[in-house]
Amino acid sequence: MAPRTSRRGAERGAVRRRRLPMRYLLPSLILVALMAMLMLRGFVHSEILADHRVQSPAASDRVPKEILEGGPVIDTRNGREDSVHIPDRKLVLTFDDGPDPEWTPKVLDVLKRHDAHAVFFITGTMASRYPDLVQRMVDEGHEIGLHTFNHPDLSLQSKSRVDWELSQNQLALAGAAGIRTSLFRPPYSSFAGEMDNKSWPVTEYIGSRGYITIVNNTDSEDWRRPGVEKIISNATPKGGKGAIVLMHDSGGDRSQTVAALDRFVSGLQDDGYRFDTLTAALKVPSAHTPVAGLDLWKGKAWVVAVQASENTTSVLVVGLAIIGALVIARFGLMLLLSVMHARKVRRRGFSWGRPITEPVSVLVPAYNEAKCIEQTVHSLVASDHPIEVIVIDDGSSDGTARIVENLRLPNVRVVRQLNAGKPAALNRGVANARYDLIVMMDGDTVFEPATVRELVQPFGDPSVGAVAGNAKVGNRDSLIGAWQHIEYVMGFNLDRRMYDMLNCMPTIPGAVGAFRRSALKRVGGMSDDTLAEDTDITIAMHRDGWRVVYAENARAWTEAPESVQQLWSQRYRWSYGTMQAIWKHRRAVIERGPSGRFGRVGMPLVSLFMILAPLLAPLIDVFLLYGLVFGPTEQTILAWFGVLAVQAICAAYAFRLDKERMTHLLSLPLQQILYRQLMYVVLLQSWITALTGGRLRWQKLRRTGAVGLPGAAGPGGATQQPEMDRRPVG
Repeated sequence: MAPRTSRRGAERGAVRRRRLPMRYLLPSLILVALMAMLMLRGFVHSEILADHRVQSPAASDRVPKEILEGGPVIDTRNGREDSVHIPDRKLVLTFDDGPDPEWTPKVLDVLKRHDAHAVFFITGTMASRYPDLVQRMVDEGHEIGLHTFNHPDLSLQSKSRVDWELSQNQLALAGAAGIRTSLFRPPYSSFAGEMDNKSWPVTEYIGSRGYITIVNNTDSEDWRRPGVEKIISNATPKGGKGAIVLMHDSGGDRSQTVAALDRFVSGLQDDGYRFDTLTAALKVPSAHTPVAGLDLWKGKAWVVAVQASENTTSVLVVGLAIIGALVIARFGLMLLLSVMHARKVRRRGFSWGRPITEPVSVLVPAYNEAKCIEQTVHSLVASDHPIEVIVIDDGSSDGTARIVENLRLPNVRVVRQLNAGKPAALNRGVANARYDLIVMMDGDTVFEPATVRELVQPFGDPSVGAVAGNAKVGNRDSLIGAWQHIEYVMGFNLDRRMYDMLNCMPTIPGAVGAFRRSALKRVGGMSDDTLAEDTDITIAMHRDGWRVVYAENARAWTEAPESVQQLWSQRYRWSYGTMQAIWKHRRAVIERGPSGRFGRVGMPLVSLFMILAPLLAPLIDVFLLYGLVFGPTEQTILAWFGVLAVQAICAAYAFRLDKERMTHLLSLPLQQILYRQLMYVVLLQSWITALTGGRLRWQKLRRTGAVGLPGAAGPGGATQQPEMDRRPVG
C-alpha cells in the first residue's frame, strides 16, 4: 500500500511540476488577448474576411418578369415572387452603409427637424462600432434594415456565408438596439429591373430565411458627389409617384448628401409628399421585433467585446505613437549628448583634476565562483595601478575562498562570511578596505590592466562620488551573447554617456564601479532593500548631492548569461530591482536640491525608458505581424524598416565610439524581433511580481569561466585570443 501511495504522490508532484508557470502563462494570455482584440478590430473594420469583389453583369432570362417590371419591395418568402410599389405622394428615404459617427448624426438631425422618417440599412461592422447611433435611429422612429455584416457581393458568396452575414448583422443590431428586422438590402443592388441570374437566386434564398428584399427605384447617386443640385434632381420622383430613394450616410464625405437632404425634404413636403418608414408607407406591421433572452445577451456581449477592442486598440495605437515619438526623441538626444560626451572626455588636455595615484581597494564579492575567480583575481594583480584585492567569500560551497588563498598572490586577501547576500558582502569588504577609494566588481568579471587606473581618475574632481565603468560582454560568440553585446554597447554604454551629460546616471554597473568611502558612508553603504543594489546606491548618491560619471576607458569584461533561462533570471532580477529602487526613492520627486533634481529628471527618464517603453515594445511586432497579414503591407514594412534603420544608426555609432567590430550588428534585426520579446515577458513578470506584492529571491547564475585574460590560457588550456586593442573574448 505504501509504494502505491508514494507513486500517487509522485504523480501528483509531476502534475504540479508540469503546470505552466505564471510568468509564462500570464504574458502569453495577454499577448493572445491583444492579438484577439486586434483581430476583432480588424474584423469590424472589414480588414479581415472582407471580400470586395463585385460580380460582373449577367443575363436575366431566369428572373421572373413580374420582378423585373415590378416595384422595389420584393417578397420571396414561402416561395412567393411578389413585388410592391410605394403609393403615390409617399417617399421612403433609405440610407446605406452606416451608421457613421460624423454623417449619420447630421442626417438624423435634418430628419428630426423636418419630422421625417427613413429606413437605415446598416452594416454589422458599423453597428457594432457605433451602437448608440443605431439606438438613436430606433428611438426617433426610423426603421432599420440589414445590409450584411461587412458588405460583400452576395452573388459571389456561398449560402453559409450569406447566413453568416445575416446572423452577424442581426447580432450587432440586437446588441445595439435590442431588436431584429425583416428588411434586407443586398450590397451593390440597384433597381428591380437590374436583377440578373446571379442576384436573383440570392434574393430567393434571402426570402427563404424570412427577409423582404428592398432595392430602390430612385437613386440620388450621392456617392458620386455630383453636387447638391444634382442630388436633389436625381432623388425627386416624377409625376407625384411614390418612390424608395437611395442615399448614403457613410462610406466617405457625405456633406453634399446632408446639404441636399435638408432642401430636398423641405421642398417635397411643401409639394405634399410624406416621408415615412417603409412599413408605415405600405401600412403593414413594423419590421422590428424585440429580442429577449439569450439572443439579447449574446448581442450585448458582442457589442461590449467590439467596444473593448476598439477602445483598447485605440489606446494602444495612441500609446505606441507617443512612445515611438519619445523613443525617437530619446535616440536623437542620446546621439547628440553622446557626441558631446565623447568630445568632452577625448579632447586634448582633458583632465578630471589632479591625477589619482594613491592605492585603491578592489572588492570582489564571490558566491560559488570557483570556475572564474582565478581569472578575475589574476586580471586584478596585473593592474597598472596600485591596489589591494579583497575577495569576500559569501558562504561559497565550491571552494572559491580556498582557490584564492592557494594562489598566494601579493595584496590579495580573502574575507569569509556566512551567506548573507551581495550587499552584505560589499559592506563587509568596505569595512576591511584600507583605502579611501573603493572599486567594486563581480566575481565573474575580468579587468584590463588599465581599468582601475581609468576608473578612479574622475575622483580628481572632488564633487564626484561614484564612477560607472564600461561593462562589456566577453562571451559574445553565441547568438544570445551577440545580442547582449549589442545591448551592452548600445543600450547601456551609449545611455551612460547621455545620463552623464544630464547628471542623472541611474546605475553604476555591478561589474565595474568605483566609490568614495566617504560617499558610501554618508548614504549608509550598500542596501539590501532591493534586488538592484547598484541602482539603489547610485540613486542614493545623486540624492546626497554627489556627481556620478562615466569612464569609457575603464573596461571590464563580464560573462553574460549563455542560456535563455539564465538570461531570464538575471533580467528578472534587474527589472524588478529597478522598480524597487524607484519606489524606494520616490520621494525624490517632491524634494528640493540635488535629490529633487534627480527625482524630476533622472527618475522619469528611467521609469519611461527602462520600465514603461520596453513594456510596449512588443506592440511594434504585433502591429507588424497584423499589417503583414491584413495590410497595408507595404506601409507596414516601410515603417518597421524605418524604426530598424534608426536603431541601426544608433547602434553603429555606439559601436564606433567603443571601437567595436560592426559585424556583430548583422544580428540586430533578429535581436529586435526575438530578444525584445524575451525582455518584454521578463519585464511583464516583474510588473506582476510588483503589483501582487511578491518577493523575489536572489537568483545566482551558473558560470562557465569562459571570459579570460587577454592572451591567457582559458578553460582546458585553450588560449583566449583577444580582439583588437587587447580585448579578451570568450
